[in-house]
Amino acid sequence: MIRLQTEDFDLSTEVRALTQGRTDVGGVVTFVGLVRDMAGGARISSMTLEHYPAMAQKELEEIEAEARRRWQLADCLIIHRHGKLEPGDQIVLVVTLSAHREDAFLAAQFLMDWLKTKAPFWKKEVTEQGAKWVAARDSDDAAAARWEED
Repeated sequence: MIRLQTEDFDLSTEVRALTQGRTDVGGVVTFVGLVRDMAGGARISSMTLEHYPAMAQKELEEIEAEARRRWQLADCLIIHRHGKLEPGDQIVLVVTLSAHREDAFLAAQFLMDWLKTKAPFWKKEVTEQGAKWVAARDSDDAAAARWEED
C-alpha cells in the first residue's frame, strides 16, 4: 500500500491497522525517516519535498511490487510525505510484514534504498545561506546498487 500525503502519520496506528487480526505474521519491521537539522555543515530551517503525484505514485507502486516479488511479504506500507517540513518532522514510513523476520528486514532495507534513489521527489533545503536543491548522493546510489539483479 502506498500513500503520498502532506499530513503527518502515527507509527503505532499504522502498524496496528496492518497487523490487527493477523496470525500469519511473525515479523514486523518499521523505518521512519526524519528531517535532520544539519546538512553539509549548514543548519536547515526547513525542507520542501516536491513531486508529480501520478509519476510518484506509479514509481512507488513499482518499487513495492519489486519488494513483494523478491520477498515473501504478508503486507507492506509506504507513506511518503511532501510539502514543507521542518527539522524533526517525519518524512517517510516503511512497514514490512512477513512470516519470518529476515524477509521483513531485507524488504524494508531494499524499499528505503530504492526510495532514496528511484522515487521521483525533489528536495529543497532552506538554510541561513538560502535555499538549494539537494543533489543525489553517491552513497545512496551505492546502497541501491547492491540490490541490482544480474
